[in-house]
Amino acid sequence: MPSYTAPTKDMQFILHDVLKIEASDIPGYGDLDRDFTTAILGEAGKISSEVLAPLNVVGDTEGCRMENGIVYTPTGFKDAFDQMRDGGWPGIDMPEDYGGMGLPYVMNTATGEMFSSANQAFTMYHGLTHGAASAILVHGTDAQKDTYLPKMVSCEWTGTMNLTEPHCGTDLGLMRTKAEPQDDGSYKITGQKIFISAGEHDMADNIIHLVLAKITGAPEGIKGVSLFIVPKFMVNDDGSLGARNAVACGKIEEKMGIHGNSTCVMNYDGATGFLIGEAHKGMRAMFTMMNEARLGVGMQGVAQAEAAFQNALDYAKDRLQGRDVTGVKNPDGPADPLIVHPDIRRNLMEQKSFTEAARAFLLWGSTLIDRAHRSEDADADGLVSLLTPVIKGFLTDKGYDMTVQAQQIYGGHGYIEEWGMSQFTRDARIAMIYEGANGVQALDLVGRKLGQDGGKHVMAFFDLVKGFCKDNADVEGMEAFVEPLKRASKDLQAAGMYFMQEGMKNPNNALSGSYDFMHLFGHVSLGLMWSMMAKASLEALANGTTDPDFHNTKLATGRFYMQRSLPMTATHLARIQTGADPVMALDAANF
Repeated sequence: MPSYTAPTKDMQFILHDVLKIEASDIPGYGDLDRDFTTAILGEAGKISSEVLAPLNVVGDTEGCRMENGIVYTPTGFKDAFDQMRDGGWPGIDMPEDYGGMGLPYVMNTATGEMFSSANQAFTMYHGLTHGAASAILVHGTDAQKDTYLPKMVSCEWTGTMNLTEPHCGTDLGLMRTKAEPQDDGSYKITGQKIFISAGEHDMADNIIHLVLAKITGAPEGIKGVSLFIVPKFMVNDDGSLGARNAVACGKIEEKMGIHGNSTCVMNYDGATGFLIGEAHKGMRAMFTMMNEARLGVGMQGVAQAEAAFQNALDYAKDRLQGRDVTGVKNPDGPADPLIVHPDIRRNLMEQKSFTEAARAFLLWGSTLIDRAHRSEDADADGLVSLLTPVIKGFLTDKGYDMTVQAQQIYGGHGYIEEWGMSQFTRDARIAMIYEGANGVQALDLVGRKLGQDGGKHVMAFFDLVKGFCKDNADVEGMEAFVEPLKRASKDLQAAGMYFMQEGMKNPNNALSGSYDFMHLFGHVSLGLMWSMMAKASLEALANGTTDPDFHNTKLATGRFYMQRSLPMTATHLARIQTGADPVMALDAANF
């Protein structure tokens, strides 16, 4: 059975040596000293490896089942959920006023990666609750916050987000779910939603559904969509649970992966709902939850890649296969271990160099969210908005690729369920689809985010890279990072310039290159992360670190990425500059 060990040492390096969080001026960061984060990450790592990881295969093989309208989660899930609740993990970054720990979001990201690596399907139950609670926190009334947040922060009650319908996914303006106003100010919600993660289960006393619907007489399209709180059980004035609401699970979806999470068809038959935020402004409220969810999904891609890599590495060290062409390395055995072979090394280095940089990218992005929210910094908010589709799209694409490469290390055993590697691949695959399929992320990046605020935020990113390169151009040991980063950044700027020049003539010239641009942007972002990590490791070595092996390994891994992965920016640029003609050459009938 696969195992998992939380990469706490690497997280500490990123948080303290690279991002230097305790020296940051972001409110709350001054409390995040190394001893404190060590304790938090250590406990999260322990519950991940000892409680959640052993249930990962259980959830995959058992799945969820529905009997007489009740959904039962896999064996052990309820006990594990109780332990998560008792530890306060679901509310690690939620306000103390509602029972949370009040820590910065960056700590939620770090612990969330561990939980997701250990058991993605399980972690979704409280992860989605966090998103729903965040939407209520930002857009709900004081009464709504007081009614729902204490129980949701503790995960005594869980939450969902209900967007998709059988006939519409990305184009939510086509939704048919209706909200009929009532004399008491509530609404009757009628319709069907599909693909609702954690829509019904047996681990919480109540489930608070956030549902997009159209109020009777609302404007057509997306401008007529509103958001509603629809509890599974009505909540009495004293906070106790009342009657069952008219919402029920119609069925559990049969899925490729994340079997331990109950993905439900939800039927609303005149269910009582309460408007959250302004009428016809539902997408504004929902995007509070969706943007957070998209970062969380990017994290899932990295988390599955990390778990798969750890197991592939162990296998490569243990499995005997063939002899090293440069000389026998295991003379007492019938063969040498797989890890001696260059192609196995290439495979493992691609995985390692991706996951470590991707982790840094996620944690850096989380500090931007903290700066935006805790310091009310509009520039940080704009930059993380620009980066969100890159984090979601690029990290899940590459995260899935890495699980496939980890599976490949095992040869035929990677295809056999007994070894558990296929679960990482199957679980990672959904991350490329939900919370906005990655093609939509690319369109959002090119069609909306590049030009946002007059292109201010993408220019800020370019200036950030340029400033880093200038400041470190003459630093000994940094040339191997600065020069490749400069070249990659120029490719990214050239792609942006192409869109500006050719996109005005024919929008398809930009849109046909959007997916390549998302990956180009992702590679530059990870190149920047590796350059920042290299600088930190060089400084540690110069200052006489007690762990030179860690930092020398970090530098070698980073140089691999800069030499072997970052040059892909030139390929993506070349593809972008071919424009729309090759893409649109065939009539639909000729495919």
